[in-house]
Amino acid sequence: MFVIGERINGMFSDVKKGIENHDKSIVQEVAHRQIKCGADALDINVGTARGKAMDNMLWLIESVQEVTDLPLCIDTTKFDVMGEALKACKQPAIINSSKSTEEELDRYVPLAVENNAQLIALTIDKSGVPSNAENRVAMGATIVTKAMEYGLEIPDLYIDPVILPVNVAPKQPVAVMETLRQLAVLSDPPPKFILGLSNVSQSCKLRSLINSTYLVMAISAGLDGAIMDPTDRQLMEAGITAELLMEKQIYCDDYISAYLGNR
Repeated sequence: MFVIGERINGMFSDVKKGIENHDKSIVQEVAHRQIKCGADALDINVGTARGKAMDNMLWLIESVQEVTDLPLCIDTTKFDVMGEALKACKQPAIINSSKSTEEELDRYVPLAVENNAQLIALTIDKSGVPSNAENRVAMGATIVTKAMEYGLEIPDLYIDPVILPVNVAPKQPVAVMETLRQLAVLSDPPPKFILGLSNVSQSCKLRSLINSTYLVMAISAGLDGAIMDPTDRQLMEAGITAELLMEKQIYCDDYISAYLGNR
């Protein structure tokens, strides 16, 4: 399970304050907490913080890289910001993200290749998020084709089938799992699969329970990783246990500590 920590995001009030005040201690503490809890990479998003997006992003990257050499997942919709952010990363980064339109893929796939970066591509086109698995799979095929066209190694490609909140789109969790199953046979080797997990519980009351339950279900359908909150212990333990039961981890009585100790 590849865990991208979601908490270094200017949508969160503490991180927003840190960005606006250029207080490195705030974002570095958030980074430390996520790493300690098992994050394999860290999502970097300036969110709604005041100031220029470019300046904020470069400052955020610099601040985080002072305390970790984990890969950074650069999360921005601004193409120029993405380009400069990738150059500022000391380790090969992850681009988060491209939609599945040819126009976006024709920009973001070459950008990933040029910067030795991995790419997260979303099954979203100009019409938005599909309502069914079939249209998601079709978009996934477009994504894989573009990756091959530009020479992006398929193991460096993550497809995000985009989970929507269960309280407004109750059929979507099943559609996403079916998408994962079908996309797994799209190519050999197959792309990797990732979700912005917390979207499934957005505006719901029992968020941690919904997130952890769906993570287990999605892993059983072929999910490789998630952008999620690693400081949620129930969530992390659910994902680790799901992989154990699918023979992706070796059992021992202290398997959770063993898993986290290898991080």
